[in-house]
Formats: sequence, C-alpha cells, structure tokens
Amino acid sequence: MNYRSITVRMLAAALLPVVVAVVTISGALWFAHVSDIDQAHAVRARLLLRQTALASEYGLFSGNAAVLQGIVNAVRKEADVSSVAVYDRSGIPIAYAGEMEFGRLAEIRLDSYQQSMRSRGIDVLLQTVTTPSVQVEDLYGTTDRLQGENASQVLGFVALKVSRETLQKRGVQALWLAMGIGGLGMLMGGVFALRLGRRVVDPILRVSADIQRIGNGDFSGSALSPDDPLHDVQQKLNEMALRLAWGREEMEQRVVQATREIRLKQEEAETATLAKSRFLAAASHDLRQPAHAMGMFIARLNQLPLDATTRELANGLDASVRAMQMLLDGLLDISRLESGTVQPQMQSTDLGSLLNAIRQACEPQANSKGLALRLAPTQLWAMTDPVLLQRMVANLVHNAVTYTQQGSILITCRPTGQGTEVRIDVSDSGIGIAHEHQQVIFNEFYQVSNPGRDRGKGMGLGLNIVERSARLLGHRVHVRSHPGCGSRFSISMERSQPVEQLDKELLLPDRIENDLVGLRVLVIDDDTLALNAIQMLLESWGCVVYAAPTAPAARDLLDGAFEPDFIVSDYRLGDGVSGIQAISDVRVLLSRPVPACLISGDTDVALIRQAHDSALTLLHKPVRPAKLRSLMRRLAIERQTG
Repeated sequence: MNYRSITVRMLAAALLPVVVAVVTISGALWFAHVSDIDQAHAVRARLLLRQTALASEYGLFSGNAAVLQGIVNAVRKEADVSSVAVYDRSGIPIAYAGEMEFGRLAEIRLDSYQQSMRSRGIDVLLQTVTTPSVQVEDLYGTTDRLQGENASQVLGFVALKVSRETLQKRGVQALWLAMGIGGLGMLMGGVFALRLGRRVVDPILRVSADIQRIGNGDFSGSALSPDDPLHDVQQKLNEMALRLAWGREEMEQRVVQATREIRLKQEEAETATLAKSRFLAAASHDLRQPAHAMGMFIARLNQLPLDATTRELANGLDASVRAMQMLLDGLLDISRLESGTVQPQMQSTDLGSLLNAIRQACEPQANSKGLALRLAPTQLWAMTDPVLLQRMVANLVHNAVTYTQQGSILITCRPTGQGTEVRIDVSDSGIGIAHEHQQVIFNEFYQVSNPGRDRGKGMGLGLNIVERSARLLGHRVHVRSHPGCGSRFSISMERSQPVEQLDKELLLPDRIENDLVGLRVLVIDDDTLALNAIQMLLESWGCVVYAAPTAPAARDLLDGAFEPDFIVSDYRLGDGVSGIQAISDVRVLLSRPVPACLISGDTDVALIRQAHDSALTLLHKPVRPAKLRSLMRRLAIERQTG
C-alpha cells in the first residue's frame, strides 16, 4: 500500500456523493431547460402557422395567388422555417416557398409522414383556413384535423415545416454548460478531499509499512509515538508480531504436513482420473465404427422377409448389438455429465404424463417376465428437467424389472416437506440390497448380484447416471431396501404449480409413418462399410441417398444440381477434414442452412463442445437406427409445416 493508492481511494470515496449530486442536479436542470426550449419552439411554430392561416384567408377566398405567394415568402424568412405552402380546399398547392418540397395534402396529414419528418429534425404542422363565420380554435389547440366543420366553410390549408436544428444546438449548449458546472463542482470537491486526506494518509502508511515488514518475516517491534492517532493499532501489531515469532516454527511444520497430505490426495485423484480415461479410451473410434455399421446392417436385415431360423439369428445379433449400444451409451452419458456439457432445462413438469410415458415404455419388458408394472395416478407437478428426470426414473424402473423375478413394480408420486416438495418412488418386490452395499451401488460398474457380468443385467451404469443427474438438477436420491424384501428408490425435488400448456413432444413417441419418402439425403463417410450400411438403411426408408466418401466428392455431387434436404456426415473424413467443415462447405455452396447431423465414434469432450458450438446434432456411434430416424422424422415434420 502506498500514498498514491490510499489517496486515490479516499478521493473516490469523497467524490462519489459529489458526483452523484452534481450529475443529478445538472441532469435535472438540463432536462428542464431543454423541455422549456422545446415547448417554446412548439408554441412559436403554432403561432407562425396560425398567423399564416389568418393572413391567407383573403387570398384563398379571392383566389389571389400573388397575395398568397407574398405571404409564404414572408413567412419563409422567419428563423427555422424550412418551407411553407398554401393549398386550396381541394388540396392543390397555390403558393409555396422553401427548401423542402411538400407532398400531397393527404400524405402530409398522415401520422407516419409527420413522424418520419420528425426523425429528420423537421416539425410538420397543418392548419385549416376557414371563413370568418367558423369559430376559431384555441391558440394552442390542434390544427391538423377537421372535426365537425362544414365543408362549404373550408377555404384551404396551410402547411408549415419548421427545422429543429436551432433547438438541438441550444440543447447541446445547455448540456455543455451543465457539464462544465458539474465538472467545476467535482474539481472543488476533489481538492477539498485531497487536503483532508493528507492528514489521514501518513499514519496509515506507517501501519502499512509495519504490516509489510511483518509479512516479509521481520517480527521485530516498531517504535511507538504517543501522538500517533493509530497508536493502539501499532501496539496491537507489535503484539501480533511477537506471537507470530513464537509460533513460526510450529506453523511451518503444519504447512509441511498439510502440503504432504494434499500432494498425496492429488496423486490419488490423478491416478483415478487416468484409470477412468484409459477405460473410456477402450470404447474408442475403432470399436464404435464396426459396431455402428453392424447395427445399420442388422436394422436393414430385420426389414427383409426371413424364415424362422434366420429370424432367430437376426434377433440374436440385434440383441447383441443393443447390449453393446447400451454400454457405449452409458459411457457417453457419464462422459457428458462429467464434462459439464449437459445443461439442465428447468421447467414446470407434469409428473403424471411423464410417469405414464415411462410405464408405457417399460411395460413390455415387465410383461415378458410376468411382472405387474403399476402406476399410481398423480396430478403433481415439479420443477425439473423433464428429459433428464425421465431418463433417471426409467433407469430405476429398468433396474427394478431386471432384479425382480416375481411380483410387481409400483411407481408412486406424493407430496412431502409440508407440500413444498415432491417425491417419486419406484418400489419392487425383488431380491433387495444389503445395507453394506447401499452406499456403493451408485458407483460406476458396481453390481451387487452380477459377479459374472451378465449383460442381461446391465452394466452397472444406470444408478451412477441417476446419481450424477440428480446432483446436476439439485434433486436428492434415497434408497431403502432389505435382502428378500425388495427395494424402494426415491427422487425428491421441488414442487411447482401446474401450467396451462406443457410440451410433451419429448415424452411421446412419433406416430407419423412414411414421412421420409422422397427426402434427399447426402451421406459423407470415409469408411466404406459404414457408408454402404447407412445408405442401404436410408434407402429402405424411402430416402433418395447420395453417398460421398470425402468432402470433395460431396461438393462434386452438388455441382451436378443435387440439393440435399438433410446431411449425415461422419466427423473423421481423412486428409485433416472434419465433418463439421464438410457440412459448413455444403451450406456455403448452397447458400442456405441445410439441416444436418454429425456422427462420430469419438467421445472426446472437446468434440461434444465443438458440435454444440456449431449447432449440430451429434450422434455417437453405434447409432441406433430408431434414433436417426426420429431425428430425420422431426426434420420432415418441420419441412411439411414450413
């Protein structure tokens, strides 16, 4: 701390109220002055208009254009008058003088015309000239409309354009004057603050020097002066320095010990992060690429007529691919939650509709095991992200069905916390969970009763995703269970009031069939196997597919007068070109934002953010055909509805 910094702070503290007062007073005076000038300007303009109208009565009555021209020439010489014109009762101009021409009388009467001229710094005024038998309106009354007048008494009209340039100059002058007065006031306040601050700064600087000395490790006391206004403060500093000298060695030992503990914890965290990164790297681009192509081929295979034996083999292949997709999707969800790319969209959500959609989706799985999946009707609403909450509850229901061999699963929703919260319960009559496992079941890949890693029982990621999503949404997850007595998983959240409309598009499946027929799709993928697979699948849906292995090949297709309605591109295209760049090039060539999606086997956080920044939908390999079709179906709906 030095003299200059203290002085600046004191000056700022002293000048702040002065600046506020000066600015407020100067602004108020300037505003009042400008208002007075503007009012005087308006009064003068109306007086000129009224005088011109009175002077033009005889000329209009007698049809003497020379007299009227003389009048308008005289009025034109008045200050700030840009132009003046006299019209007969039919709106035909008789006399005119000025720099700016008037339009037709009907145009001058329009508010839009007057507002347009006002924005250019010109006031337009219109006055009706009548015979003396018509009652004269108030001097400041409105004169630009005929209200209840007899048409036979109207002699004509007078239009006047008055410049606001002088008014604006006077306003600027007043502003400069106000700023000058305000600046002078602030200068005087600053000088006064500096003089008073000098007496305070020196003792503070002495205290600052003592503090700096102690901070540098010099704990010797400083000399005290009884006349120093900060005598007590300096004495306390000397006492503090003495205590610090006594405890320095002990403090250093504590710092060394704390540093050692922090280093060990940091190494443990880095080791855990490295192990997780290595595991996630196992599900890399090379693994996802063939799985993606295999899923597309199997989806196309299931569309063909097959005999019973072949159909059974196809179903087995489909189940294997789905298991692989579930594992990779679970890893991707965890990666997204860890990276922070998932941003919750909190809104008032109808829990009754959301839970009913989950029941409909999970009921076939429960029925296949002979289980009863029941839902207690509810009309409660909660403040949450409906997409994330649906995934959380669906994971809980899926786990309940997986680990329940007989009995039922019950989904309930009830108010808690004296009606301020809502709790969703998923209860089952399954095998139950021992108390020692209830704290670790939310860890990644942890499964109590699946030591053989049976893929039919999942991968142990569902509860971990539930727990991570709950932290992201600010919800709480609870579990109550006992071996042999089943389990109850609960999610507690804030209750909200119902809203009139709720977008349920995310909760309900699409029901439009054959809406992709004729959709022109450009597919870009440097992997021949994946390119052929997705091309065959899209063509089976009725799409017109143009396949390109590289970005230049895609541009060549556009040169052939092909204009796609949708683009599906892999991220890695070779030669250092990304799918994001390829899509951007196609959009530039077509001069329109063609809807597109990006497909990639990479789960890198940077890629997820890059796709998000480019406003592209990113589908991770292996892509489920239903997910791709749902995306393209939504595009078709948007195209049909315009």
